[in-house]
Amino acid sequence: MDPKTWLSREELASVMQRSDLKGAFLVASQWLQVIALFVVMAAYPSLPVWILGTVLLGSRLLGFGILVHECGHRTLFRTPALNDFVGRWIVAPPTFNNMRAYMRGHLEHHRLAGTAEDPDLPNYRDYPISRDRLWRKLRRDLSGQTGWRTLQGVGRNLSNYSRLSQEARGALGRAVLMNIVVFLALTAAGVPVLYLTWVLAYIFILPLVSRIRQVAEHGAVPDLYSMDARKNTRSVRSNWLMRALFSPHGVNWHLEHHLMPSVPIYNLGRLHRLLTAKGAYDGMRFETNYVNLLAAVSPR
Repeated sequence: MDPKTWLSREELASVMQRSDLKGAFLVASQWLQVIALFVVMAAYPSLPVWILGTVLLGSRLLGFGILVHECGHRTLFRTPALNDFVGRWIVAPPTFNNMRAYMRGHLEHHRLAGTAEDPDLPNYRDYPISRDRLWRKLRRDLSGQTGWRTLQGVGRNLSNYSRLSQEARGALGRAVLMNIVVFLALTAAGVPVLYLTWVLAYIFILPLVSRIRQVAEHGAVPDLYSMDARKNTRSVRSNWLMRALFSPHGVNWHLEHHLMPSVPIYNLGRLHRLLTAKGAYDGMRFETNYVNLLAAVSPR
């Protein structure tokens, strides 16, 4: 399906319009949410508040990953240079992300989606799976096993720093610097212990919400090996709470992203509404709840 056959020239121009102001708002709001969570946890130092704060920090870490994705596509801001700078220096470091390496694989995912050569296929080709198997995967994430392996990979990179490529050394150095800044800021505020919630969110929560998002996008779709994105990719018409936890910044409109990767994330909702009104999605069913979606991809 080509959206250009469904939309007018003016509609295409409107959804492809990039805005430095909107991009800056998403980046600033992302960091302000992190700061707000630390402020609340510092003001109300109790175990329940810290547990909830850690969970929400994990979803904010996912938000950083989404912004890396947008900068990598060079759609968050108007100019490639600004996308590259913000991506590499502002939003990739919190999760030890190497934006350029990530985008090389991600662009292959876009090019090969719907084929057996899709590099991301191992993450979702087995769906639907049994309920027991799904829960084993989610328990590995929530128990920290997945995140701990990721953290061990960071440790190996640090121990082999001199052997890394210049690009990888730069990404790792920026990530370490960012984490030092976060720790020093919390120390200056008198709550260095809260840095632990940042680390715990990375280990225990980020892998869980990342898996749920990825399964929602491509797991148990109508036809994973169809070249029609309407059959190999899914959007979720979720409410604000579900979006905040599992699909920040509008990444729930993943079908629209695959249909038109050049559309900025803040315009994907408009693209979805336009295509719906034009009849491009007639006969399709959209999930509205990530819990129900998990049940759908794991029948008993």
